[in-house]
Amino acid sequence: MTNLVELAKAIPALDQVAVRAARSRQRQLTKPPGSLGRLEEVSIQIAGIQGTDRPHIARKALVIAAGDHGVTDQRVTGYPSEVTAQMIGTFLWGGAAVNVLARHNNVSITIVDAGVRADVLPNDPRLRRLAIGKGTHDISLGPAMTEEMATRCVATGVEIGGEVAGTGADAIGVGEMGIGNTTASSAIVAVMTSTGPEHTTGAGTGRTKEQLLHKIEVVRRALEVNKPDGSDPIGVLARIGGFEIGLLAGVMIGAAAQRRIDGFITSAAALLACAIAPGVRHYLIASHRSSERGHRVALHALGLRPLLDLGMRLGEGTGAVLGMSVIEMAAACLSEMATFSEAGVDGGTT
Repeated sequence: MTNLVELAKAIPALDQVAVRAARSRQRQLTKPPGSLGRLEEVSIQIAGIQGTDRPHIARKALVIAAGDHGVTDQRVTGYPSEVTAQMIGTFLWGGAAVNVLARHNNVSITIVDAGVRADVLPNDPRLRRLAIGKGTHDISLGPAMTEEMATRCVATGVEIGGEVAGTGADAIGVGEMGIGNTTASSAIVAVMTSTGPEHTTGAGTGRTKEQLLHKIEVVRRALEVNKPDGSDPIGVLARIGGFEIGLLAGVMIGAAAQRRIDGFITSAAALLACAIAPGVRHYLIASHRSSERGHRVALHALGLRPLLDLGMRLGEGTGAVLGMSVIEMAAACLSEMATFSEAGVDGGTT
């Protein structure tokens, strides 16, 4: 199994020579300095990741991990857990929102069963079955999983992230599917950012005011029962997390180890990934700001400024797919625009 400690130490820093060269090239392109706004900043980060001042995003991939959550027994969501398995079937035949966006943005999708409760998942070679457990335990009553399971989640995610990078993907996004996972994510964000659950817990699938207050209390109870320690990210995952959340944290670590742009969304997993392997932070790009409360708290803690703010809260990796189109264009502008000297235009600076 992947040695997470050694892998965390091995994640390379951004190539500062490439960063400086990209910044210099940006100043020479046929435009006023700074006129492309965030695209310039993102392109320089991509240059540092890829180690060249001419970065290129040729292939894009998304990993969607699915898992069920025992905390749904506490009525924190309006949907039954069976929906998780049903949505996997929808992903496979291409009918979900993320499928539509991915088709129009040429993004390949890998779907992983990290721990779905149902036994009726489609028999499809495109579905990677891990089944670390049949859904987590109810975190309001005790730990979600064992620490061995938590470690396996992250280590398997590292392997999948490396495999997807090995297919030639330059940018790897992550998405999740799991009824009840906003409750687990709210708990994780609360612990990892030392923030009260009333500030990290949102409406999820559309809770009323009274239902939201109940959900906050369930998160608070999970924290009181399990007493997770933010300095122990594997322990946090084991006590209050989800199989799919741990797996996606691992995907981020595995992608960063292969010098790939990764992350994009799923902030609870990103907090755990950065706690395990701090070097991952430099490889993350936040695709969008969700309307969920906890997402804003997590992004602030990670020091990430999202590319888009569309009022979305669907999940599935929809924001990641949209964000990939932005970073692809950012890299293309840096690499393909003419400099002032190349275009014979006066006004360039060095």
